[in-house]
Amino acid sequence: MTEVTLNRIGALPQIFPSPDDYLFVTGLAGPARDAAALTNDGPNMFTMAGCMGAAMTMGLGMALGAPDRDVVVIAGDGEMMMNIGSMATIASQAPKNLTVVCVDNGGHGETGGQDGHTSVRTNLAKVAEGFGIQNILTVSSDAGLKDAAEFVKSGDGPRFLWLRVMAGEPTKFKRNMNPAECRVRFKTAFQSA
Repeated sequence: MTEVTLNRIGALPQIFPSPDDYLFVTGLAGPARDAAALTNDGPNMFTMAGCMGAAMTMGLGMALGAPDRDVVVIAGDGEMMMNIGSMATIASQAPKNLTVVCVDNGGHGETGGQDGHTSVRTNLAKVAEGFGIQNILTVSSDAGLKDAAEFVKSGDGPRFLWLRVMAGEPTKFKRNMNPAECRVRFKTAFQSA
């Protein structure tokens, strides 16, 4: 695999310069904080907060239920591995409005920084391809962020963006951790759109 030189801090704003144009579903931990900073913990973001592995299936349901909205799932590599089979369902259902972004630091930051599978041999782009996802992009340096911004807007989904980032702390952002409040906020914003 290619050398990873991409710092996760500031990557998502370059990929999604107009975050209000999307509905975001996030997993937990670092990627959720990165997404909260991107949206300023906005009402267009639904965080799974502790439901590790559920972001992809929730995003799939959201994309199928709202085909006129662009839905983005942002999850970490550990979460992707937790529910990797959902990629097969995403590929089979093939929602044109769904993008899955894996923010992959090759480790499990929430449980002590152990090496993850992607730091050894697992190639999530090949996994996505094997499941049948046709639009795949891997970015591991700043030079690829412009391509990533174009990728999430072009062609039909589902799209899989493997954002390989260096080890390090996620964005420092304190998000609302009340799941009931966040659910109501998201639902209200979604229904009024």
